[in-house]
Amino acid sequence: MLLATFAVTAFAADTRDNNWTTPAEAAHFATTPNYEQTLAYLQHLQQAAPGKIKLESFGISPQGRPMTVVIASGDGTFTPQAARAAHKPIVLVQAGIHPGEIEGKDAGLMLLRDIAVTGKFPHLLDHAVLVYIPVFSVDGHENSSPYHRINQNGPASMGFRGQSQYLNLNRDYIKADAPEMRAWLKLWQTWLPNFLVDVHTTDGADYQYDLTWYTEDPHKLDPAIDAWQKKTIVHDTMPAYEKLGHLASIYLEFKDARDPRKGIENFGSGPRFSTGYAALQNRPALLLETHMLKPYEVRVQAVYDLLHVLLDDINRHPADLLAVTEKADADTIARAADSHATVPLTFKLDPTPEPFELKGYAFTLSHSDISNDIWIQYDPSKPRNYRIDNWNSLLPDLSITPPAAYVVPGEWTSIIDKLDAHGIAYRRIGHPMKQVQAEAYQLGHPVWASEPFEGHLMLRSFTLESLPTEVNLSPGSIVVPLDQRDANVAIELLEPQAPDSLLHWGYLNEIFEAKEYGEPRVLEKLARDMIAKDPALKTEFEQKLRADPAFAADSRARLEFFFERSPWYAAQNVGRYPVLRLDAAQLAILGTK
Repeated sequence: MLLATFAVTAFAADTRDNNWTTPAEAAHFATTPNYEQTLAYLQHLQQAAPGKIKLESFGISPQGRPMTVVIASGDGTFTPQAARAAHKPIVLVQAGIHPGEIEGKDAGLMLLRDIAVTGKFPHLLDHAVLVYIPVFSVDGHENSSPYHRINQNGPASMGFRGQSQYLNLNRDYIKADAPEMRAWLKLWQTWLPNFLVDVHTTDGADYQYDLTWYTEDPHKLDPAIDAWQKKTIVHDTMPAYEKLGHLASIYLEFKDARDPRKGIENFGSGPRFSTGYAALQNRPALLLETHMLKPYEVRVQAVYDLLHVLLDDINRHPADLLAVTEKADADTIARAADSHATVPLTFKLDPTPEPFELKGYAFTLSHSDISNDIWIQYDPSKPRNYRIDNWNSLLPDLSITPPAAYVVPGEWTSIIDKLDAHGIAYRRIGHPMKQVQAEAYQLGHPVWASEPFEGHLMLRSFTLESLPTEVNLSPGSIVVPLDQRDANVAIELLEPQAPDSLLHWGYLNEIFEAKEYGEPRVLEKLARDMIAKDPALKTEFEQKLRADPAFAADSRARLEFFFERSPWYAAQNVGRYPVLRLDAAQLAILGTK
């Protein structure tokens, strides 16, 4: 603490002398400042340029630290309402969601200085507003150690990938378990940015590029969003960035990390990730990954240059970004009136690859006596290009026809709480409603993961049957119409088969639990009565005995075979999914009751 206090005091003296060297620059990029030093620098920027920089707190971390966001503009446009009134797109740039990967923080300090104080980029935000999170995972940032990122070349000490509750925030967007993520969602809903940039550092292979990047597949995006990304990022920003002396590539996820020549594939982003969540929200998003083995100074400069080139393009064409996000929102709302519309839930790799030239290094492959596997060793002194296959493109796999609305019974508060966290609109039923016609899902044969992931034992697979049903709704139940811009988020949360549904994350495991059971002496008689009445059931039972030795050896399972086919078990509604689907006609009827 004494060292931190001394650093802040020394820095304050420098700023009075108009020395705007950032802490990382002052250390020649050997180190990165702690959170207190970072905020001190930003506070001095705000004091020096109050019409261009404003600091706000948007939450408190689990360990009690303020979560800080910087609002930057050319003319003091510091609120979302003012930005929209001025027709300025809002760009959200976030760093330190994985705080060991912290280039975005130090690049951001440099860029804000050169926008607001030094005059290097005085007009970069004349027609756009920058919302900048210097450190997303502030507790993880302060949990710093030289031993947190074994794959990475500096800085000397780095933050920890998980926050203080050991949650990975870049797996938390849709389930929103972490307090930091719930604070971020409120910030998102307040500002509703037009574009998201998320800054990271790679792990993985060695190659020549100092930066790789990723955008979501076109099939996950409104066509207008996809077209904007291709023009702005692919055709404008990346060539301009490389003209500054950098080398960039699309994200490199190798099919076999032991041999890059086997090609690359899509890493399988989804709504648990930043760019996947932005896609649900009808927003373009860019994932930046600096290369972990390049010197830290090179990585920081890479982010700095990419961001100012990107912001310059947006600043010169603000109406383009505003138009595509407005259109995407309108398209989502209008889709609710199209009974033939489909929404893809899952995706698969396009089986036809495209050629790709990898700018890599020479490498050797040898057998390892330690791992009994192949050991790849790169030689960075020997740049070498490889012609490889690229399987990055995706195709829709499982698609559904969205309902006009979902109904969530009021007792399922855990579901409603998640809808609230994401700002999804719904109306609450104030009185009992009887004989509501809806579509329900009956689920069966659940299989859970054997190990926890992000604090959850995820539901890996299940069977699903759709069936019409008539239900009585209690007061407090909610109706979630899909003629809203957040419809895609609602679908991801509530459709059981969506990869990041609340069901898959294990929030509804209790629906698979029978609460009533039969005593063996009672089930013995039940089994005999059922066999006597149904010879086909007797045949099915005998076939299972022959085919499944474990079943045949388990006396309780043999009795449960009959109990689970009886009306006593059916009355418990085991596996009945509580969220209902309404078509447009039923939604209209419900609205008149």
